[in-house]
Amino acid sequence: MLVAAAVCPCPPLLVPEVAAGAAPELDPVRAACADALGVLAAARPDTLVVVGPAGLGGRGWHPQGAQGSFHGFGVDVSVRLGPAGDAVGERALPPSLAVAAWLLERTGWADAPIEGLGVGEPLEPERCVETGRELGARAGRTAMLVMGDASACRSLKAPGYLDERAAPFDAAVARALGTADVAALQALDPGLAHELKASGRAPWQVLAGAAEGAGLDGALLYDDAPYGVGYLVAAWS
Repeated sequence: MLVAAAVCPCPPLLVPEVAAGAAPELDPVRAACADALGVLAAARPDTLVVVGPAGLGGRGWHPQGAQGSFHGFGVDVSVRLGPAGDAVGERALPPSLAVAAWLLERTGWADAPIEGLGVGEPLEPERCVETGRELGARAGRTAMLVMGDASACRSLKAPGYLDERAAPFDAAVARALGTADVAALQALDPGLAHELKASGRAPWQVLAGAAEGAGLDGALLYDDAPYGVGYLVAAWS
């Protein structure tokens, strides 16, 4: 059963070497992510499942010990999803799971075995929810680290330019994550999320499926839009 979840954004800019001179600007969101991971550790899970958006090459399961890097962003930083496992994956972690691996390394995660799941952005809500239900039905105590950004259209300089629908969309997601509103997350419109470049929609709906009947409470730890991209951090326990 699902006993706890942390929701974090997944921009590679969270890694200070990638952000370079802009690194201090994201210190508050890094601190919020660390607090959310602390909630996961306090739940004493048997397994941690990390879920994040992924392109075609990164979709599906990634075993503990799978490696990733930020070489594509011009920095010599490599990461590993937990300690080396018996079956280290041949595929590199997608960027969202690489950011998760960096966060886990930064906080010294050693509380439970880890596995990763890359989810395709176009995955239908019904399939996302069903995938989550399968996770939630596992034996033992399962925790989830769910990676994904809200809209990328919050300002004129945002990656998706300014879209007046972005702020209301992000506010609705923030309310749902802050109150562990499973139904509201399941009802997110995939078409609108795609138009607003919200990479977190599918992972959030996987979480919504896993949390059905778990009776978790939510807390919103961070809600802002630096660089015109909505970054949300929440903890469910």
